[in-house]
Amino acid sequence: MAAVHGLGVIGRVLKEMAADEDVVDQLVRAARSHAPDVAKLPESENRRHVAVMLAAGLDSFTNAREPDEQDFAAAEALGSDRAAQGVPITSLLRGVQAGRTRATAIAISRCRDAGVPDDVILEAILDLERYTGALERHVVNGYHTAELELSRTTRDTRTQLLRRLLLRDGTPPPADDELRRAGLRPDGRYHCLVSAVTDPVQARALEQRFLTHGGVCGIVEGRLTGLAPHPPAAPADLVVVAPAVPLDALRDVHPLCTAALRVAADLGLRGVRDLTELAGDTALAAHPVLAGLLSTTLLAALDHDDEFHRELVGTALAYLDHDRRLNRTAGALHVHPNTVRYRLDRLEEITGTSTDHPAFGGRSALLDALRWWWALRTWLGHHR
Repeated sequence: MAAVHGLGVIGRVLKEMAADEDVVDQLVRAARSHAPDVAKLPESENRRHVAVMLAAGLDSFTNAREPDEQDFAAAEALGSDRAAQGVPITSLLRGVQAGRTRATAIAISRCRDAGVPDDVILEAILDLERYTGALERHVVNGYHTAELELSRTTRDTRTQLLRRLLLRDGTPPPADDELRRAGLRPDGRYHCLVSAVTDPVQARALEQRFLTHGGVCGIVEGRLTGLAPHPPAAPADLVVVAPAVPLDALRDVHPLCTAALRVAADLGLRGVRDLTELAGDTALAAHPVLAGLLSTTLLAALDHDDEFHRELVGTALAYLDHDRRLNRTAGALHVHPNTVRYRLDRLEEITGTSTDHPAFGGRSALLDALRWWWALRTWLGHHR
């Protein structure tokens, strides 16, 4: 009988707490003092949530009923609002737990002052703790749900903006206010970054390296792509980085980055690669038909199945790669210089032309060397 009477007193005490502005003030102060990020919010914002959560929680307890989803709506809203306000989840939980601890201490003190036995208070507090634990879980759930939605919305918005900056798909470029909202300066210069990463989970992890100094990232044409004011720290994955250019030049630069990425991947390269370092390979790779015509024209007399012919082509390519110097070429191939000279002579006999002499009068020696180099590499690449 005394226990029933004690529970009735506890119920009255808790109802009074819910309506007591001083209690709300104490819980607000506890939350703000234990969580600096929460304290950055207006105090009125803290009071609003504390008052609503306190009223909802004590109502379900004092009416001796199981809490339902409506009772937890305030907790979900608190978590959601704090996520939108940018309060870290750890700081939010410190504030919630500080308020929870203070509310328990006030309830115990007031119940003792009202003459409720300690064993009855303990039983009631254990029941209340069960509820407040569920309340805390709903705060966390509301936070994570909102965080996921905000992250998805922000990522989608920035990805769409990135595509409008990079792709020639008929969509107008973003307005200046859109750029500023995404953290980009309309008059800024940015590096275009294109990576070989296509997996969304892996892409999100790599984004942090891309955005060390700001910028935007997203999946463009299936690859993780971004704009950054500075080149990223070198990741293990292949990334092609263009020189910094104004935003209105990106639609011309982005296709070059994607083309260079394919070339770099074919060469087995890794890490951060400067677009300009891949300029020659990228330009030549853009004309495969011309490369094939050049190869079959200059090297038509060679037999693809003849090992000796492949040896001749490999030697000539090494000769051009080493500035047409016999000794350097011989050292690279681990043969005698006379062997290099012999192979070059045999290639000249078979093809009817030489890597040492321009094919056309007045032609630049450099351009002719490039012509031969392209033909030789194409021939080897097609017939390995």
